[in-house]
Amino acid sequence: MTELPVWADWLISFFIILGASFAFIGSLGLLRLPDFMARLHAPTKNTTLGVGGVIIGSMLYFSLTDGLSFHELLIAIFLFLTAPISAHLLAKAGLHLELELSKNTRDFRTKPEQYSDKDD
Repeated sequence: MTELPVWADWLISFFIILGASFAFIGSLGLLRLPDFMARLHAPTKNTTLGVGGVIIGSMLYFSLTDGLSFHELLIAIFLFLTAPISAHLLAKAGLHLELELSKNTRDFRTKPEQYSDKDD
């Protein structure tokens, strides 16, 4: 096993700790936030950044030890393309089902009833 320079150890550790911190904060948001729309925001933003940080750390490590590594880059591209799309679809489903919002969640739609499928 090759010995990495100290600066590389620090840089790789920084990205892995940064990614783990974002993933942890996203997980806490999923647990603690009050309603569906607020809970949807935490994992899609924070855990995407968290996995991105871990992947950057992994890319740096394997690029410095084994040569250029692009496998992690493909994973990151796939993640950054699919996470917003799945979050959008979940949000549209939540609007369609008219899920309850907590009193602290503001509804910025001008006429929420215009999105309703329910008969009056």
